[in-house]
Amino acid sequence: MTEIADPPRARRPVITSLEVLCGLLVVAAVFQGQLSALLDVPALRTGSTVFVAVCVQAMPFLVLGVLVSGLIAAFVPPGALRRWLPANPAVAVPVAGVAGVALPGCECASVPVARRLMQQGVAPAAALAFLLAAPAVNPIVLVSTVVAFPDEPLMVLARFLGSLLTACVMGWLWARLGKAEWLAERALRRVEAHHGSGSRWVVFAESARHDLVEAGGFLVLGGLTSAVFNVVVPASWLESLGGQLLLGVLVMAVLAVVLALCSEADAFVVASMPGLPLIPKLVFLVVGPAVDLKLIALQSGAFGRRFAARFAPATFVVAIGCAVGVGALLLGGS
Repeated sequence: MTEIADPPRARRPVITSLEVLCGLLVVAAVFQGQLSALLDVPALRTGSTVFVAVCVQAMPFLVLGVLVSGLIAAFVPPGALRRWLPANPAVAVPVAGVAGVALPGCECASVPVARRLMQQGVAPAAALAFLLAAPAVNPIVLVSTVVAFPDEPLMVLARFLGSLLTACVMGWLWARLGKAEWLAERALRRVEAHHGSGSRWVVFAESARHDLVEAGGFLVLGGLTSAVFNVVVPASWLESLGGQLLLGVLVMAVLAVVLALCSEADAFVVASMPGLPLIPKLVFLVVGPAVDLKLIALQSGAFGRRFAARFAPATFVVAIGCAVGVGALLLGGS
């Protein structure tokens, strides 16, 4: 008995993202007047300004990070990085934290570099210490803090020590309590550099392109969340924190997370907030580069959601504790 073949199914047309974009552009052009009237709302204008500002501030440093990441993947032998760092993770953590001085970028740049370090065989504890330290202890950030606080020279030292201590504590905690299964498989996949000058540049280009496309999407997500918060929360709430140190610390820590400012610009923002004691301002400067919305989104993309769900809350608590401790020693009750 012969089987009757099923009639061939008609192929449904596949709509690509390019066609969707073209369709949206046509709709926007046809209904330009109606869309302008619909979107001409002060809250939407404010949110769009914040979103563009966050992305524009962060994108150059994100590009710097993926370029450094691509160079590491293509030109640095996997064993070299392991030889440069001490074998003992407890010692490698502060060494990697101090090495963050060499990367003049923000947290967007440090995420792809930290993942590449893991892929090159560097201990995750040391790579994570570098991730947290680099955005806060590099010369550009410290100089911007000097300019923002010309009458408070100890604020610069307090930010440096608080951020470096946060990075080291989190690195030591990961070495002690961290589990490899919390990291996504892509974060630990070894990347071997190819030999030959031509192939090395191909590896560099492909690695940088992949990291930029992946991290850029999560940066946009973080920028959108930050823009929504800026629209929803009224500025008058900050004016009531002048004489309340504990409440000021908690509010400024949360504000640092949700505003998602670039570490090169956050000192100018917090310095312009009148009436706040120095310790809440220091908490803002230490917490922001260590854990904010765009950084959580970038970490989720680079290391996986299970990692970010554990690492971000722990970093938040540790950063507050380190900032308050260092601030109490150097800034007193200011």
